[in-house]
Amino acid sequence: MKIKVFLLTIALVLGVAGAPQSLAVSSTLSMQIRQTPSASESLLTMYGNLKPNKSGTTVKIQVDMGGKWTTTRFTTKVTKVGTWKVTALATALDAQVRYRAVSVIAGKSLYSPIRAITVKQQPEISNADPAQFIDLLGPGGRIHGADVSRWQHPNDKPIDFVKMYEAGMRFVFIKASDTRESADLLAVKYAAMDHHAAQAAGIYTGFYHYAVLPDVTDPEDVKKDALAQAQKVVWRLASMGGYSERDLPYALDLENKCVRYSSSGACQKYATRSAVTLWATTFLASLKEKTGRTPILYSYANFLESSMTRTPELAQYPLWLAQYAIDPANPINQPGLKNGGCYVHSWTGANCDSQWTVWQYSSCGIAPKYGVPGNRLDLNVFRGTPTSFLELAKGSWTPSLVDLMPQQEPTVLTVVNQSATTTNKLVTFKVNVVRPSGSPVVTGNVKLVFDKTTQPSSKPTQTILRETSGVWTLALKGVPAGSYIGKVLFQDISGTHAESTFPVTFEVLQGPTPTPKPTPLPTATKKPTTDGCRGQIKN
Repeated sequence: MKIKVFLLTIALVLGVAGAPQSLAVSSTLSMQIRQTPSASESLLTMYGNLKPNKSGTTVKIQVDMGGKWTTTRFTTKVTKVGTWKVTALATALDAQVRYRAVSVIAGKSLYSPIRAITVKQQPEISNADPAQFIDLLGPGGRIHGADVSRWQHPNDKPIDFVKMYEAGMRFVFIKASDTRESADLLAVKYAAMDHHAAQAAGIYTGFYHYAVLPDVTDPEDVKKDALAQAQKVVWRLASMGGYSERDLPYALDLENKCVRYSSSGACQKYATRSAVTLWATTFLASLKEKTGRTPILYSYANFLESSMTRTPELAQYPLWLAQYAIDPANPINQPGLKNGGCYVHSWTGANCDSQWTVWQYSSCGIAPKYGVPGNRLDLNVFRGTPTSFLELAKGSWTPSLVDLMPQQEPTVLTVVNQSATTTNKLVTFKVNVVRPSGSPVVTGNVKLVFDKTTQPSSKPTQTILRETSGVWTLALKGVPAGSYIGKVLFQDISGTHAESTFPVTFEVLQGPTPTPKPTPLPTATKKPTTDGCRGQIKN
């Protein structure tokens, strides 16, 4: 949202003064203010968080005019993930002004810290073309970018996106969603933290979704899972406010086709080529239909060739291709080429080259150089001109009420089948959880809750195996012999779906007692040292 005002001023140096004492002491309202680089306008971006989150709360901007705080006409609302942002045009120069944000919580005013900022005049540009601010500062004279996730936030440390911009980065992809519930919660936490901060620093942003494929073979079940995961992405994007003119399309990270793992972590089952292709095309088409933007596919050439069927439908989506140990500073170097022969996939060109749009050329970027905590950073370059880069960011999408993630949406849980025999065997429940529409839930997990009257003295180990969206096998190990009453409980800690339960009874008979194996004496083994960055480009 772009709003104009003649009073706002911009600087590169920020001052912070003490905030007024809040009456709503149980909540905090943060605020940052940045000069956002622009081709023809002096832009201010103000952004922050409301904790605890009360989405829909109004945030107003106040300005200190001669010692008196005055409410401006700039107002916005807190998003579903607790963030807020206001972008404003400033025409006054070289004047220091102080701002603060204010919200009303439980009838009491809650103020942010005060931020002081001074206008810095932009260099004159005769042709006000935004593409002139998309600098070609990457290796090989390309547009430089990065991608980040929770791994770039060790100990919750923030990323300095101003330093990232000053180091030449002009875009960053941020992990915002994941098929797995625990990873998804971490993703949204840091996506909310990074999105506004990166854009305020002048960096274009994109989100990406890490996909785990379903352990099903029926094409209709494959499509149901793809649609459910696409729905999660739409809800997540809507919770961030939709697409603005500084957002690149959402990307699908599809690089793993293992659908079933052993207890040791080894893959026991892989999705078929047809299932991977059907899942990807269904997911991408659904996301494109609901947001009006053509999403991006991230993968690597061998996966595209060996795990997916070549189709014209896939070729319409921009490709974000990963390949390391090739120096992009050489302008004729390209990813996706074999030493001999072709990688044959949907993006293979006439000369065996891959028709990539973004190239992830290293996972070993020098993180501190770009304001990123830790040691390593994924580095990318864009293929094309600043104008073609801006084409990707064309088309805004503002979510309507029906696009927003529901809160405590009713669910129905059904135990499809169960198995309980003897103490040396697992007790299992196949569980299905659906939304009111009959479509599967997109997040959440299940567990068995024993009735207090039959609670076993030793706590059994519960393992959840995801089959597809809304379908799990719940396995219990270590249930003593006896008769049990309980319920299978579905919970969603994100608050999207409401709890639901299904009563169960089962009996476990005493099985053979396993003979304990002697504990082997520990032996010291030296772990081999590996350098994950060997041969990679370390820019």
